[in-house]
Amino acid sequence: MAEVRWGLIGCGDISRKRVAPALREAPGSRLEAISRGQVDLLDEFAADFEVPKRFADWNALVRDSDLDAVYVATPVSLHEPQTIAAAEAGKHVLCEKPMALDPAACQRMIDACRANGVKLSIAYYRRFYPILARMRELVEAGAIGKLALIQANAFEFFDRQPGEARRWIIEREQSGGGPMMDFGSHRAELFHHFFGPVLQAHGVMDRVLFDRDVEDTSVALFKLVGGARGVLTVTHAAAEARDTLSLYGSEGSLHTPVLNDGELHIRTQEGETVESHPPHSNVHQPLVEDFIEAIVNNREPAVSGEDGLAAQRIMADIYRE
Repeated sequence: MAEVRWGLIGCGDISRKRVAPALREAPGSRLEAISRGQVDLLDEFAADFEVPKRFADWNALVRDSDLDAVYVATPVSLHEPQTIAAAEAGKHVLCEKPMALDPAACQRMIDACRANGVKLSIAYYRRFYPILARMRELVEAGAIGKLALIQANAFEFFDRQPGEARRWIIEREQSGGGPMMDFGSHRAELFHHFFGPVLQAHGVMDRVLFDRDVEDTSVALFKLVGGARGVLTVTHAAAEARDTLSLYGSEGSLHTPVLNDGELHIRTQEGETVESHPPHSNVHQPLVEDFIEAIVNNREPAVSGEDGLAAQRIMADIYRE
């Protein structure tokens, strides 16, 4: 295969900032088609990214025989039907996170891709963050002794009104939950992959500030293999944005004040050192490049459908009342 020809379903904020640029710039990749229901915005997006094909109906896009792969960047409620339709049309699928509304839907997506011989990956792009690989390396080397506690805070003030962009994130039928489902799932997945696996998860949900269909604030507690505990706090109700991750061990600790920046503070009995491990300037780029390599070399993507399912099982435990 000389190059992977992509169709992109969903042309919202993330697609414009990260996904479409990654699909255009990755080696061996070509953004061939896009789909969005709002035709005026569809035409604008196509012009901005020089996309030759545009479809108001995503069903028509997945049936296009000129496409090899589909990137699904739509509300969570659409991930399952769009992934299954793409798989049945013989298209490889890279799907935004969280994978689906519930674990059963995730399993149906996996089964459809497997039955049709296509690859499936979920966009947990933090898997490719150098800082997380470095933190795991230090933990495994015993640099902070026995790992006891992991803490992460993810705060984003978010109050979209009906008709505004990304409003669907706080509408349960489309999103499946509030900030814990949206960006909390990213952190739960990295707890599980880099420092777990997660053996148990429990959550507390509340509407601290907003009267809405989903929680605006949540705290989740984890038990990880080896006995370490994890605490994940997320909110849409705090004015101060936070994106922290800290690991505490019996002989030291690791801290990143802003995970997306990649600055790492290493504190041991010898003192404190600071390292820099920034992510790619487009955090979706390594994810897309890995998926293209998986298609070309006929291997599993770094983030598989089973990984997405594992993350959604954790979410189901957190949201269980």
